[in-house]
Amino acid sequence: MARQLPLIEGVNALPLSTFASLYLPDNLSCFNYIHPQSSHSYIISLHTSSTISSADLSTCFDLIAATSASTYAVSSTGWHPHKKRKEMRLPDLRYFLVKCTPDSPPEGFLSFMLTYEDKKEVIYVYEVHFAKTLRNGGLGKLLMGLVEEVGRKVGVEKAMLTAFVANEGACRFYERLEYDVDEFSPEERKLRGGIVIAPDYVILSKNLG
Repeated sequence: MARQLPLIEGVNALPLSTFASLYLPDNLSCFNYIHPQSSHSYIISLHTSSTISSADLSTCFDLIAATSASTYAVSSTGWHPHKKRKEMRLPDLRYFLVKCTPDSPPEGFLSFMLTYEDKKEVIYVYEVHFAKTLRNGGLGKLLMGLVEEVGRKVGVEKAMLTAFVANEGACRFYERLEYDVDEFSPEERKLRGGIVIAPDYVILSKNLG
């Protein structure tokens, strides 16, 4: 008798179509979104790091670079393009791509992974990036809601993400979605002489139970 995989490993081993049928609304791996201000129609599709095309992955990287490279560069993390590209190909990473047509380049994306964080089963949001044409239309809230619903259906404890403290707009956005500072988020460090070093990023989480 075959040994059953643990929850996270079992879900990550599922084919994309099976994953979509089990965990996405109405069993859809592709659905439409209409921007409320521009009335432009977009297609949201689900991919894995192995099914996303090299061209689409490159466009996603360019979105990260355009929106966040400067923030990375002045942070303790630093901006390392090769390292980021390698991370984007992690085997268990999944992508929601937002496109005008199936053949057009992505104008936005969210990437996430079902994984473990401090031995807890979680769904971790890696990246959320949009071109200017997609902003201020509720798309971020929609995609985050999809990720949270996936997490609930899978049965993980919480949704998690990392945000730069300097990105005040993003932090306010996640606060509105009821994300709180996680217990494992780094704390301030007090050095000799009373100097306080505050972390430049925060780990946020939301209980999905």
